Amino acid sequence: MNSDVTKKINFLICGHAQSGKTSFAEAILFKCGATTRLGSVQDESSICDYEEDEKERKSSINLAVLNAKYKEFNLQFVDTPGYLDFIGEVISGVSAVDFAIIVVDAVEGVGVGTEKVWDLLRKEKVPCLFFVNKLDKENADYKKTLDDIKQSLTKKVVSLEVVEGTNVTRILKDKNKDVSLYNSLIEVVAENEDNLLEEFLETGSIKDEEIKPNLKKEIANSLVYPVVGGVAIKEKGIDELLEVIIGVMPSVGESLSRKAKDKSGEEILVEAKVDAPFVAQVFKTIIDPFVGQLTIFRVFSGKIESHSEFFNTNKETKEKFGQLYMLQGKQQISQDSVCAGDIAAVSKLKETKTQDTICSSSRVLEFSPLNFPSPAYSASVKPKTRQDEDKISSALNRLTSEDCTCNVSIDSQTKEHIISGMGELHLHVIIERMKRKYHAEVELGTPKVPYLETLSKSVTVSHKYKKQSGGKGQYGDVSLEVQPLERGKKFEFVDKIKGGAIPRNFIPSVEKGLINSMKEGFLAGYPIVDIKVILFDGSYHPVDSSDRAFQIAASMALKKAFDQGGSQLLEPIMNVEIVAPSDVMGQITGDISGRRGRVLGMESKGKNEIVKANVPLAEMFKYASDLRSATAGRGNYTMSFSHYEVVPGRITQDIVAKAREGKEEMHV
Repeated sequence: MNSDVTKKINFLICGHAQSGKTSFAEAILFKCGATTRLGSVQDESSICDYEEDEKERKSSINLAVLNAKYKEFNLQFVDTPGYLDFIGEVISGVSAVDFAIIVVDAVEGVGVGTEKVWDLLRKEKVPCLFFVNKLDKENADYKKTLDDIKQSLTKKVVSLEVVEGTNVTRILKDKNKDVSLYNSLIEVVAENEDNLLEEFLETGSIKDEEIKPNLKKEIANSLVYPVVGGVAIKEKGIDELLEVIIGVMPSVGESLSRKAKDKSGEEILVEAKVDAPFVAQVFKTIIDPFVGQLTIFRVFSGKIESHSEFFNTNKETKEKFGQLYMLQGKQQISQDSVCAGDIAAVSKLKETKTQDTICSSSRVLEFSPLNFPSPAYSASVKPKTRQDEDKISSALNRLTSEDCTCNVSIDSQTKEHIISGMGELHLHVIIERMKRKYHAEVELGTPKVPYLETLSKSVTVSHKYKKQSGGKGQYGDVSLEVQPLERGKKFEFVDKIKGGAIPRNFIPSVEKGLINSMKEGFLAGYPIVDIKVILFDGSYHPVDSSDRAFQIAASMALKKAFDQGGSQLLEPIMNVEIVAPSDVMGQITGDISGRRGRVLGMESKGKNEIVKANVPLAEMFKYASDLRSATAGRGNYTMSFSHYEVVPGRITQDIVAKAREGKEEMHV
């Protein structure tokens, strides 16, 4: 690859689902001569969508890294999915580029996916260019879409083209085509530059040679967002777009320096220089059943050769590259070396994972981790056969290692495999890939709620376990006071035996019997928590007493205590924070109440409201889909454990009945 960073351009393609992003990427490849035919999503010839499930769905699921050359410029760009279930791919891609092209449908306008990526790009301060696509469709309207972008996203947009139907003309090439649009461009360029503003106010114009460099500087600093248009699937407007990219969008050498921290924690600006020490960050990992792990990284500084050693800052270990590659979709193109500005890949690294900083040992730096959202939708995973059970853990671990928005865990109480992701579609895609790539067939279900049981009131009980069946018998006798504890205190055992009523060597047996019986409660079989047991009296037999006898006596005494003191079912309550448009707040808060939740507070955040609430976990398993439906995809939420509360009586009855039905089925 070219080592001149001013001739390298890296960008992201993103936007709402079905806006034509992949067709747009394919059109760039074809126009630049990187492909000999225009790839198509519909006929499954796309270089970007190469996975089988992407071909079947006619939609991107993974990001794709692509390469092209236009004039003397090397272009590397990342095509990303539009569905919000795969927002992790966009987040990964954003970390590897210097600007983004947001594709907007000229008929549908700004969709929720557009809004989401816009918020992400603004948070990361990434310069943006808008491409208004599908101008050939009925009811397509460039100016209306431009106004929609101004109203929905930002007023700092400026059209660089005159659009008449599907024909586009660059304003700077023919400023007389539309004087009004030309003047709008001049006003935007002058607004952020005092000397130009003064010139504009005095003369009513700006010299042409001053427009482009100042426009380029303002775009790089996210002060202005240019807009162009076309028809990607027919390659219309792509030539003009490419001229805009090389003319006013930031190259690698002109982009803002990345911030990293050195060993002492001091912040360092990493400039895109080839003659500086090597530093890069991994932004994507792909696991292929045949090739193995493929690690994709962006080089921010320096140069590295194939088969050379590097230092992984996050793992604090040295590792060695094998053969380095450039990627063209799934194709791997061997490289002797890569340098600042390049997006490259290498296979079979053992320690290095997504988000890791890799660098030269001579200058150890660390980039901030990528900010992936927490999974919002969970399901239990059950194998269809015993053979599938053996494959589940390995398959899930491999799939989640390439997707940082997906987690897999085993619930310590229910023993279920739980898979969590961004939505129902996300999880179904993962399950389909398990079947296709790893031949593991599973079923998704609703996770079991980890209920707990506790005691309603303090009681005093005694139980004598006595068994005689010839030979040595069994004898254990305990008297207990059992009390409820505060939530979260779990279990407390107090020994108040005096006068040797129970020998010291049997006291641990009593405690062991209590702990074992607490593993499955007496109401619905859930673990018992938050009780204090005081052992204050008992008796023993010098021959027949044993460890086992005192364990059984303690267990039976505890059951008696729960029979007399009353069992209560506890359920996990979650802290839920919901961000949604203000105009649906009534629906959101009403829905929380319908889920037995309590609204704790609300606050405004721009055009959205943030609602904080406590909601039972049992009511939240389908919330991701329900919230998306209620807010047309504009809402999102985060959830974390808060505390346990007593389950209301009528709901307790249903839970107990189902638990007992389950036990009966197990014994049939």
